[in-house]
Amino acid sequence: MAVFIFHGTEGYPEENWFPWLKDKIEARGHEAFVPQFPSPSGEPAKLQEWFEVLKGYERQINEDTIFVGHSLGGVFTLRILEKLPHAVKAAFLAGTPIGVLPLLNYDRDMGFSGFDFDWPAIKKNAQRFVVFQSNDDPYVPLGNGERLAEELDVPLSFVPHAGHFNAKAGYLQFEELWKELEPLL
Repeated sequence: MAVFIFHGTEGYPEENWFPWLKDKIEARGHEAFVPQFPSPSGEPAKLQEWFEVLKGYERQINEDTIFVGHSLGGVFTLRILEKLPHAVKAAFLAGTPIGVLPLLNYDRDMGFSGFDFDWPAIKKNAQRFVVFQSNDDPYVPLGNGERLAEELDVPLSFVPHAGHFNAKAGYLQFEELWKELEPLL
């Protein structure tokens, strides 16, 4: 089984809780990948460039795959699920901007992929969804998580006072996510 962890805007594999989660997954005997995507400072990342990076991992993506997307990595996860020819095991989305205003980086995020999603295709292509959102995320307001959970027909996994689930908010570990992910391994 392979678990993919997708970083967000201007992100990188060694930030936040990504190394912690990767270590926990590998300790259970599974593969964990945290790809580095091109994410230039101050301008929109390019969706096609992220898909180019993902091509190098195509052989590891199958029905047992789990995606974990943080912030813009959550948007990328949704875009992958729109295109997959088969369902994956699960998709975990944390602090994912889907266009509900006010969004701090609306123009930059809109430039990445827009906010029109093929919800029926997305829902068909993951056996399970978990949506994490906080009430004090300075980048992605709570309404994004609420609408995302509603579109995916799942309850919102609300985590109070977790900010953007990043190091700045004290998130070097993500116990709430691990509690949901571990039983799937």
